[in-house]
Amino acid sequence: MTIAEAPPRLAAGADVSLCWYPDAPYSLARTVGPLLRGNSDPSFNVQGSVIWNAVATPDGPATLRFSAVGGAAGTGHDAGRPVRDRVDIQGWGPGAGHAVRAAPRLLGADDDWSGFDEPGFHATLPRMVREARRRSMALRLPASGRMVDQLVPIILEQKVTVIEARRGYRYLVTKFGTPAPPAGASTPADLLVPPTAAGWLGIPSWEWHRAGVGPQRSATVMRALRSAVALERLAALPAVEAGAKLQTIPGIGIWTAAEVVQRTHGCPDSIAVGDYHLAAYVGAALTGRRTDDAGMIELLAPWSGHRQRVVRMIQSTGFRKPTFGPRMTIQDHRRH
Repeated sequence: MTIAEAPPRLAAGADVSLCWYPDAPYSLARTVGPLLRGNSDPSFNVQGSVIWNAVATPDGPATLRFSAVGGAAGTGHDAGRPVRDRVDIQGWGPGAGHAVRAAPRLLGADDDWSGFDEPGFHATLPRMVREARRRSMALRLPASGRMVDQLVPIILEQKVTVIEARRGYRYLVTKFGTPAPPAGASTPADLLVPPTAAGWLGIPSWEWHRAGVGPQRSATVMRALRSAVALERLAALPAVEAGAKLQTIPGIGIWTAAEVVQRTHGCPDSIAVGDYHLAAYVGAALTGRRTDDAGMIELLAPWSGHRQRVVRMIQSTGFRKPTFGPRMTIQDHRRH
């Protein structure tokens, strides 16, 4: 069980405050990390054990400040002795109440590893995964619940390099986002709230081009966000159902849906089939040989229900597959 409390000592420094106590070792940086679109994501600012995030909510924009206390910035232990992790959550702006209430889920409060850690199941895992889990007990899967905020940058990553996609996302948020609600003198400079669905829909075609986003991807964003209210309702559905409904939108396939629900729902099982690198990576890690999507699904089948957890554990080891053959070319058509 996790505990959330509203501490009076923080209330004076923010519009809304909350203390969240995880019930196990906890790492703020490793949990929230997958929500950032690179180190230069304009909607995030990382300052050591403090993470700032600017968001749009149904009540208006909000600035969030997550501050890890105790071991929550890292492993949950101090000099070999367990300490009680805590994350102080503060919010400013019209949407502060909504954003702070949703924050514990974003921080992984609902992520349950008990099935993965059950001795019988755990014994079936590859040795490298068991060892990775032993060293990664503080990791949680985040569930942001923000469909638009996650869907747009992931669509921008379709069939291009991460460098290209993040460059385009940064350009668009910088130009069409709005300044984060002020949080006093400590507000990070240039922290921006990403566009709302209406804001994304209002971006003219030439600005997508200047951002290096081709017409196929920008058209997919437009189609998805024309039903933004229905899109946000998917956050309340089970991850599998939400992913299936996402795939009814032309231009959104299994890869995009999986990448979204991993972040919006904290889905422990969604696998990004169709990823340029993932199948070869998983094959190399588990067998020493590259494989394709079908081979990856076969390899991960014994751990159905926790396949995303297995992948995250492999990634946490720092394993790198041998690199052979051509890499995807970075292209820049912005001035064409």
